Formats: sequence, structure tokens, C-alpha cells
Amino acid sequence: MSRSIDYYFSIVSPWAFIGHAPFLDVARRHGARVNFRPVFLGELFADTGGLPLPRRHPARQRYRLVELKRWREARGIDFHVSPAHWPLDAKHGDRLVIAAQIAGHDAAPLIARLISGVWQREEDMADPATLAEVLAELGLPAELLEMAAADRTAVIYQANHDAAVEADVFGSPAYVLDGEVFWGQDRIDLLDRALSSGRAPFTP
Repeated sequence: MSRSIDYYFSIVSPWAFIGHAPFLDVARRHGARVNFRPVFLGELFADTGGLPLPRRHPARQRYRLVELKRWREARGIDFHVSPAHWPLDAKHGDRLVIAAQIAGHDAAPLIARLISGVWQREEDMADPATLAEVLAELGLPAELLEMAAADRTAVIYQANHDAAVEADVFGSPAYVLDGEVFWGQDRIDLLDRALSSGRAPFTP
């Protein structure tokens, strides 16, 4: 029986970018179904006791940059730790992923392209014209932009947030397997082991 993983993330998260491909590789290897659940990180932080980056102590901000450089080397991927169009309003890109799912498209390639646009290509992923170009590049219909702005998509975006809070998710990326939260792309190996062993989920 196939297992499922709820994948909470935002395109604005560098950690989601770093972990996206390795996580999907693990899920595919185990035949696990991935439920893509974009969330608005500003609200998630506010509702779970986190702070937006500009309000964190400078020591924490500096350490974050060091960690990004470490993981850039460790994963062997090139990206900008401070891209040109960041921070950005990720709602447009996040909701575009939801629209693609509603329309029956595989969300994984779109997510990969959007997060690459932010962190590697330094594109403005809050700009509808840029998002339209991404859709055209991937052969996806332009109508997805209208769907992304529709009420149905907004309801799902909010439902993802509510589900994240209920599941004890407080950041991006978070992978939830059988109710057990694996927070951060540096927990993918632990998720892999949990899938391999078939153990019962750990609880607080």
C-alpha cells in the first residue's frame, strides 16, 4: 500500500529549493504519494511563534547565510544566497502551484521551475508577466494565472495553512509522514529511514 507525505513549502524558502529534488527522489524510490501543500510563510510564522527574517537577531541572520553556503556546497547546486528579487510576495507563485493541481497537472516540475526562478535565475516570481512566461516555457495553459487568483485557490491556500498549524508544522519545507513532522531539508535522510523501516511514527 502506497504511503503519502504532506509536503508543506513556499517558493520563497531557500530550504525548500535546496531540498526539493532530494525529497522527491526519496518519495519516488519508496513509491510514496506526495501531497503538495503551499503555505504562506508569513502567516505560518505568526501563528506558530516564529519571526520573519528581518526581525531575527543579526547573529541568526548571519548564521543563516553561512548555512546556505554550506548546503550549497554539500548539495552541489549553484544558487544566490541573496537573490535580486527577494524577499518577495510568494502568494502568486504558491497559488499558481495550487491552480496547476486543480487543473490536473503535475505540480513538481512547476515548483522546481518557480523556486529555481527565485534562487538561481533571479527572476521576479511575484510578477504575473514572469509567471506567464514560466507557464509558457513548461507548456502549461495561461489560464492558470486566472485560476491562481480565484476564490477556490485562496480557500485551498488557507486550508493548507490551517492543516499545517494543526499538524505542528511551523516552517518550510516540512514533510509529514503518518503525522510525524520532518522539518527542514536536512531531515530528508531521517524521512528516508522512516520510510525504509516502516516504523510507527514518533510522537511527542
